[in-house]
Amino acid sequence: MEMTKHRDALARFGYALSDATRTQILLSLRQGPGYPAELAEAIGVSRQTLSNHLACLRGCGLVVAVPEGRRSRYELADPRIGQALEDLLGVVLAVDPSCCPDSGSKDCC
Repeated sequence: MEMTKHRDALARFGYALSDATRTQILLSLRQGPGYPAELAEAIGVSRQTLSNHLACLRGCGLVVAVPEGRRSRYELADPRIGQALEDLLGVVLAVDPSCCPDSGSKDCC
C-alpha cells in the first residue's frame, strides 16, 4: 500500500513536470504565491491556457487555490514541493550537456 502511494505521488509529480508550462508555473510558485493573471503574463501564456494547467496541477495535488474575495491566489500545496524542485534543479545542473545537446530532441533521455 505504501509503495503504491509513493509511486502514484511520483507519477503525478513527473506528469506535472513533463509539460514546460506546468514546470514554469511550479517554478514561479516556488518563489511565492501568485495570481492567475500575473502568472499568465510572467510565463507568457493566455489566461485560459494557464487556467487549464492550474486545474491539472490542482488535480495532481501540487498546488492549491486560496480564495481572496473574488480572486484566488495559488501556492504550492506543500512547502516541501519547493524543496523537491530545488533538489531536482541541482540534479539537472549536474547533467553532462554533451549527452543531450538539443534538449528538445525526442531522442534525449
